[in-house]
Amino acid sequence: MVEKIPMTPGGYAALDEELKRRTQVERPRIIEAIAEARSHGDLSENAEYHAAKEAQSHNEGRIAELEDQLSRAEVIDVTKLSGESVKFGATVTLADEDTDEERIFQIVGDMEADVKEGRVSISSPLSRALIGKTVGDTVEVSAPGGSRSYEILNVRYG
Repeated sequence: MVEKIPMTPGGYAALDEELKRRTQVERPRIIEAIAEARSHGDLSENAEYHAAKEAQSHNEGRIAELEDQLSRAEVIDVTKLSGESVKFGATVTLADEDTDEERIFQIVGDMEADVKEGRVSISSPLSRALIGKTVGDTVEVSAPGGSRSYEILNVRYG
Protein backbone atom coordinates (compact mmCIF):
# COMPACT_ATOMS: atom_id res chain seq x y z
CA MET A 1 0.00 0.00 0.00
CA VAL A 2 1.30 3.43 -0.95
CA GLU A 3 1.69 5.79 2.00
CA LYS A 4 -0.10 9.08 1.37
CA ILE A 5 1.62 12.38 2.22
CA PRO A 6 -0.69 14.99 3.79
CA MET A 7 -0.27 18.38 2.14
CA THR A 8 -2.03 21.73 1.95
CA PRO A 9 -3.10 23.06 -1.47
CA GLY A 10 -0.35 25.71 -1.21
CA GLY A 11 2.30 23.09 -0.46
CA TYR A 12 1.15 20.98 -3.41
CA ALA A 13 1.23 24.00 -5.74
CA ALA A 14 4.77 24.91 -4.60
CA LEU A 15 6.07 21.39 -5.28
CA ASP A 16 4.27 21.27 -8.63
CA GLU A 17 5.80 24.63 -9.59
CA GLU A 18 9.29 23.41 -8.64
CA LEU A 19 8.76 20.26 -10.75
CA LYS A 20 7.73 22.34 -13.79
CA ARG A 21 10.75 24.64 -13.37
CA ARG A 22 13.14 21.70 -13.07
CA THR A 23 11.74 19.87 -16.10
CA GLN A 24 11.03 22.84 -18.40
CA VAL A 25 13.86 25.26 -17.47
CA GLU A 26 16.66 23.49 -15.59
CA ARG A 27 16.73 20.24 -17.59
CA PRO A 28 17.15 21.96 -21.02
CA ARG A 29 19.71 24.40 -19.56
CA ILE A 30 21.80 21.53 -18.16
CA ILE A 31 21.58 19.55 -21.41
CA GLU A 32 22.84 22.65 -23.24
CA ALA A 33 25.72 23.01 -20.74
CA ILE A 34 26.70 19.35 -21.26
CA ALA A 35 26.65 19.77 -25.06
CA GLU A 36 28.75 22.94 -24.78
CA ALA A 37 31.29 21.24 -22.50
CA ARG A 38 31.44 18.19 -24.82
CA SER A 39 32.36 20.43 -27.72
CA HIS A 40 35.55 21.42 -25.86
CA GLY A 41 37.08 18.00 -26.47
CA ASP A 42 38.75 15.65 -23.97
CA LEU A 43 36.06 14.79 -21.40
CA SER A 44 38.40 13.16 -18.87
CA GLU A 45 39.92 16.51 -17.85
CA ASN A 46 36.93 18.72 -18.62
CA ALA A 47 35.74 20.29 -15.32
CA GLU A 48 32.78 22.01 -17.03
CA TYR A 49 31.54 18.67 -18.35
CA HIS A 50 31.84 16.97 -14.95
CA ALA A 51 30.12 19.89 -13.20
CA ALA A 52 27.26 19.82 -15.74
CA LYS A 53 26.86 16.04 -15.36
CA GLU A 54 26.77 16.44 -11.56
CA ALA A 55 24.13 19.19 -11.88
CA GLN A 56 22.15 16.89 -14.18
CA SER A 57 22.30 14.05 -11.66
CA HIS A 58 21.17 16.34 -8.83
CA ASN A 59 18.32 17.81 -10.92
CA GLU A 60 17.07 14.41 -12.14
CA GLY A 61 17.16 13.06 -8.57
CA ARG A 62 15.08 15.99 -7.34
CA ILE A 63 12.63 15.56 -10.26
CA ALA A 64 12.13 11.90 -9.29
CA GLU A 65 11.64 12.90 -5.64
CA LEU A 66 9.07 15.58 -6.56
CA GLU A 67 7.17 13.24 -8.89
CA ASP A 68 6.99 10.63 -6.12
CA GLN A 69 5.79 13.14 -3.52
CA LEU A 70 3.17 14.65 -5.82
CA SER A 71 1.86 11.20 -6.81
CA ARG A 72 1.40 10.28 -3.12
CA ALA A 73 0.05 13.68 -2.03
CA GLU A 74 -3.21 13.78 -0.14
CA VAL A 75 -4.26 17.41 -0.52
CA ILE A 76 -6.28 18.57 2.47
CA ASP A 77 -8.19 21.82 2.03
CA VAL A 78 -7.79 23.43 5.46
CA THR A 79 -10.51 26.01 4.68
CA LYS A 80 -13.03 23.15 4.94
CA LEU A 81 -11.75 22.01 8.35
CA SER A 82 -13.13 23.15 11.68
CA GLY A 83 -13.26 22.12 15.27
CA GLU A 84 -11.89 22.91 18.69
CA SER A 85 -8.95 20.51 18.72
CA VAL A 86 -5.61 20.77 16.92
CA LYS A 87 -5.20 18.65 13.79
CA PHE A 88 -3.45 18.86 10.43
CA GLY A 89 -3.84 22.31 8.87
CA ALA A 90 -4.61 24.10 12.14
CA THR A 91 -3.08 27.49 12.81
CA VAL A 92 -2.22 27.49 16.50
CA THR A 93 -1.33 30.46 18.71
CA LEU A 94 0.94 29.44 21.57
CA ALA A 95 2.30 31.27 24.59
CA ASP A 96 5.69 30.21 25.91
CA GLU A 97 5.05 29.66 29.63
CA ASP A 98 8.57 30.86 30.59
CA THR A 99 8.75 34.05 28.51
CA ASP A 100 5.04 34.77 27.74
CA GLU A 101 6.18 35.19 24.10
CA GLU A 102 3.39 34.37 21.65
CA ARG A 103 4.11 32.36 18.50
CA ILE A 104 1.80 31.31 15.70
CA PHE A 105 2.33 28.07 13.77
CA GLN A 106 0.42 26.22 11.09
CA ILE A 107 0.71 22.43 11.07
CA VAL A 108 1.54 21.33 7.52
CA GLY A 109 3.02 18.38 5.62
CA ASP A 110 6.68 17.44 5.93
CA MET A 111 7.61 18.79 2.48
CA GLU A 112 6.14 22.25 3.02
CA ALA A 113 7.41 22.92 6.55
CA ASP A 114 9.36 26.16 7.04
CA VAL A 115 9.72 27.30 10.64
CA LYS A 116 10.82 30.80 9.58
CA GLU A 117 7.47 31.14 7.80
CA GLY A 118 5.55 29.70 10.76
CA ARG A 119 4.85 26.32 9.14
CA VAL A 120 5.80 23.27 11.22
CA SER A 121 5.82 19.67 10.01
CA ILE A 122 3.06 17.31 11.11
CA SER A 123 5.82 14.92 12.25
CA SER A 124 7.73 17.50 14.35
CA PRO A 125 7.84 17.13 18.14
CA LEU A 126 5.82 20.35 18.51
CA SER A 127 3.04 19.15 16.19
CA ARG A 128 2.92 15.71 17.79
CA ALA A 129 2.51 17.37 21.21
CA LEU A 130 -0.28 19.66 19.91
CA ILE A 131 -2.42 17.15 17.98
CA GLY A 132 -5.73 16.54 19.75
CA LYS A 133 -5.28 19.36 22.28
CA THR A 134 -7.64 22.34 22.67
CA VAL A 135 -7.49 25.99 23.75
CA GLY A 136 -6.31 26.28 27.35
CA ASP A 137 -4.30 23.05 27.27
CA THR A 138 -0.61 23.11 28.12
CA VAL A 139 1.90 21.03 26.15
CA GLU A 140 5.48 20.19 26.98
CA VAL A 141 7.88 19.86 24.05
CA SER A 142 11.39 18.44 24.18
CA ALA A 143 13.56 20.70 22.05
CA PRO A 144 17.33 20.73 21.38
CA GLY A 145 17.68 23.62 23.86
CA GLY A 146 15.75 21.76 26.55
CA SER A 147 12.12 21.19 27.42
CA ARG A 148 9.61 24.02 26.77
CA SER A 149 6.01 24.45 27.94
CA TYR A 150 3.39 26.20 25.84
CA GLU A 151 -0.22 27.14 26.49
CA ILE A 152 -2.60 26.93 23.53
CA LEU A 153 -4.28 30.34 23.16
CA ASN A 154 -6.12 29.86 19.87
CA VAL A 155 -6.87 27.20 17.25
CA ARG A 156 -8.23 28.18 13.85
CA TYR A 157 -8.61 26.75 10.36
CA GLY A 158 -8.61 28.44 7.00
